[in-house]
Amino acid sequence: MHELALPLLVGLILIALSFDFLNGLHDAANAIATVVATRLLSPVRAVAFAAVFNFSAYFLTLAFPSLHAVADTIGKGLIDKDLVTPQVVFGALIGAMFWNVVTWLKGIPSSSSHALVGGIIGSGVAHAGFTGIKWGGLNKTLIAIVASPMIGMFLALLVMLLSSWALHKVTAKRAESSLKVLHLVSSAAYSLSHGLNDAQKTMGIITVLLYSTGYLHGDFEVPHWVAISCYIAMGLGTLSGGWKIIETMGNKITKLSQHQGFSASLAGSIVVFTASTLGIPVSTTHTITGSIIGAGTARRASAVRWGVAQNVVTAWVITIPASAAVGALFYSLTRLF
Repeated sequence: MHELALPLLVGLILIALSFDFLNGLHDAANAIATVVATRLLSPVRAVAFAAVFNFSAYFLTLAFPSLHAVADTIGKGLIDKDLVTPQVVFGALIGAMFWNVVTWLKGIPSSSSHALVGGIIGSGVAHAGFTGIKWGGLNKTLIAIVASPMIGMFLALLVMLLSSWALHKVTAKRAESSLKVLHLVSSAAYSLSHGLNDAQKTMGIITVLLYSTGYLHGDFEVPHWVAISCYIAMGLGTLSGGWKIIETMGNKITKLSQHQGFSASLAGSIVVFTASTLGIPVSTTHTITGSIIGAGTARRASAVRWGVAQNVVTAWVITIPASAAVGALFYSLTRLF
């Protein structure tokens, strides 16, 4: 157990909640880019819509507590929880927040999830070396980096195919009306899945901090006040919106119809809900980007702006090493001061 004065503990928790807020702001584009791009909702209504469903994930976990498996992976599945110190937590959070701010300012839809994973790994390795890494948890997270956008892409293609077949005898006007409703419902589902998966990452960080400082007694479980605080911070961040990233996700990768928006959102929500059930801190940004590309490709491959997609992929590749380097740096600074 590592002793930490209560004011410093509160300060670290506030930094963690700030990351959660930034995560919501950075990832607002995930859930609403398609409804904004297709003019199904105005930007202001869209962010309010997404924020409500981000927070609603809290009530879903009350009904199904097992859905908090992602928090366990972040809190004790990447670095041995007995090796985590307050300095490790600080380095991890600053590493993740630094990368989030850089990509947000550039309008690049990188992954907040993998920025946090990188920060944890970098800070943890700087503290205890590679022996502290829990390779099982890290490996499934790294596999999800590649698998989630690919699965999202193929699922979006499949949804486009099946829904086209289902609506082939329906008049164009009626099909468009039905697809608008379906698009809104699928967007709500994706916002719900985003809140569920992403808010848990900060829960895991705060919970392991409480555990390492002796403020958490009994089993390694997320305290109720931590869960609701993280969902509120995530919802408020989403409400603030990340307009540059929304533009990239909604317009620059490909132009979307209501049909494509529905297919992308539905495919993405299936992937993220499945990942949450398995305890995998999947990137909601990677997932919806792959789904949007899949929906765009269903129309024709040339409908996707592959240059923009390539820039997004490049950001994905360097997210974990960049945030890990910053996390290790800030951990090292805490040892000096």
